[in-house]
Amino acid sequence: MDLMTLLSSQLVNEKLIKQISDKVGVSPKQVEMLIKIGLPTLLQAMSKNANTKQGAESLDKALSQHQDDNIDNITDFLSNVDTKDGAKILQHILKEKNDQVQKDLSKQTGLNGDQVLDLMTQLAPLLMGTMGNQKKEKNLDIGDIIGSFLNK
Repeated sequence: MDLMTLLSSQLVNEKLIKQISDKVGVSPKQVEMLIKIGLPTLLQAMSKNANTKQGAESLDKALSQHQDDNIDNITDFLSNVDTKDGAKILQHILKEKNDQVQKDLSKQTGLNGDQVLDLMTQLAPLLMGTMGNQKKEKNLDIGDIIGSFLNK
């Protein structure tokens, strides 16, 4: 199962979408749209970053730091997510394009900038935790990760 299928199957759940939308104060449809657009955007940026030796090593280190994140219950995970860590993850992945990506996501979803940021700072740690867990469970090296998760 590829990463997007894994995440989508966990996230596109009416109860979870409603919980997230209530927390941020937006419609469930907007949350679902942001998930469908935002996660692939992050994966694309990660893939681009991992094309350099330094970027790949940095990603490998970050995934090792998140390999023990408890993502078994996504509802609990998102209820307790560290959004400050999420903001750092976004800055690291998106670099100088962080603001522009968030503006683009805002236009595409109808969410305001703060709402996009709030949602993305929740999704970024979930993405890293999911990838870190997969790295650990399947004993993947960075080459496997790049080939399996990022070049889809």
